[in-house]
Amino acid sequence: MSLPATLPDERQRFIIDRLARDGRVVVADLAREFATSEDTIRRDLRELAANGQCRRVYGGALPISPASGPLAWRVIEAPDRKAALGKTAALLIEPGQVVFIDAGSTNLAIAHALPTALAVTIVTNAPSIAAALASRPGVELIVIGGRVDPRIGAAVGARALRDMKDIKPDLAFLGACAVDAYAGVAAFDSEEAEFKRRVAEAARVLAIAATDEKLRTSAPFCVVPISALRHLVVEATVPAQTLLEFANADLIIHRASPPGDNP
Repeated sequence: MSLPATLPDERQRFIIDRLARDGRVVVADLAREFATSEDTIRRDLRELAANGQCRRVYGGALPISPASGPLAWRVIEAPDRKAALGKTAALLIEPGQVVFIDAGSTNLAIAHALPTALAVTIVTNAPSIAAALASRPGVELIVIGGRVDPRIGAAVGARALRDMKDIKPDLAFLGACAVDAYAGVAAFDSEEAEFKRRVAEAARVLAIAATDEKLRTSAPFCVVPISALRHLVVEATVPAQTLLEFANADLIIHRASPPGDNP
């Protein structure tokens, strides 16, 4: 059933509501519902994207990821939820591995969750993660250098890319601003995205731990398709429909224990 004819503002409010409800919109579906042309819907999406209300992707749009604020803000958000993710993600690390841990508040929780005296080499471009592991028994720490972007909380740019050139991690935990089963992994900064791609190319196995609000969202700069990941660590509260979408991507999905539970 098509919806009654509406003004552009009404259509756009409907589209925003649909994004909030379903996590995505498809141009062809909206055109049918409104009995209008796909060009009209694309124009609506362009206007919404220009106003920062969605992110256009092929065939439709996704919500903008909320993970665009400075790391200093993100570290204090939902610490219990991130600690639960960190505990589950840390279980993927095996003794003797070379493990890259990217910047990010959830990845910092992974660093804090490393088992005591685990013999492992940790590579990171994040000063906060390096500081958390600098005196940890059993950890050999390698810090990627270069200009540290305070918003990202990590070294990015030419020096960081050079430092990463000859390192081949067994396992890499990428920091992700946005994760979608169809649009892939994305970031808000072009240099950050470029560095993450270098890590992804070098690593034998890629993993991401992501809070619920980052899933089914988008950001401007593509990092890798979802097919590049082996492991996705999600919260206990992730909706079943979202899990189904990611399961179709042939990932190993790890659901964290609820905050406060023992893993």
